Amino acid sequence: MKEAESQMPAEAAHARTTKVRGITIIPANEASWEDLELVLGPVKCHSVRCYCQRFKIPSSQWNFVDDDERAYLLRIQTDCEKPESGTTSGLVAYLDQQPVGWCAIEPRTAFPNLINSRMPWTGRDEDKDDDGVWAITCFIVRTGYRKRGITYELTRAAVEYAKQRGARAVEGYGMITTHGKEITWGELHVGSRNVFEAAGFRELTRPSKRRVVMRLDF
Repeated sequence: MKEAESQMPAEAAHARTTKVRGITIIPANEASWEDLELVLGPVKCHSVRCYCQRFKIPSSQWNFVDDDERAYLLRIQTDCEKPESGTTSGLVAYLDQQPVGWCAIEPRTAFPNLINSRMPWTGRDEDKDDDGVWAITCFIVRTGYRKRGITYELTRAAVEYAKQRGARAVEGYGMITTHGKEITWGELHVGSRNVFEAAGFRELTRPSKRRVVMRLDF
């Protein structure tokens, strides 16, 4: 896939800031690299500092890409520190001017490993190359700011963000949670079923006992 095919359209350059319950959410190209590092840098996913590359880097190459290169790829994909840019790959949440959260949101076609995975396609028959369907693939909230509803606000902001840029649907691939049963934060990087349901998504399929495909059609 060419790099240009994984980028958001030019309208993303000057998206309006969203403020909900004291949280400010902006496109990642308007954020600084320092802020992105504060949110994503300390997080280990799949035993490495993923920098939101698990759905981007082919599985055959994953073990040959180090932390620095994954960080470089994220920096290129977000086009951070370039508010005039027409490309980015996610949203950044601030609370009291501190960067506290991240949400990956792009056209579904921007995630090669998602397209090639069996997980989201079980029981479905549709065009995988339909770039009118967007995908929310990852959430990160900094330690000390979790369980405050930031993921819920990021989800709602991501829905509006995609809708304003011409998406006809948004999907998420959340975990099914059980009250009183703890799920490790690493597994919840994809979000929970409850988060998507609260934003108006409906359950589409259950490809496994713990994973659910959620979708919101506009």
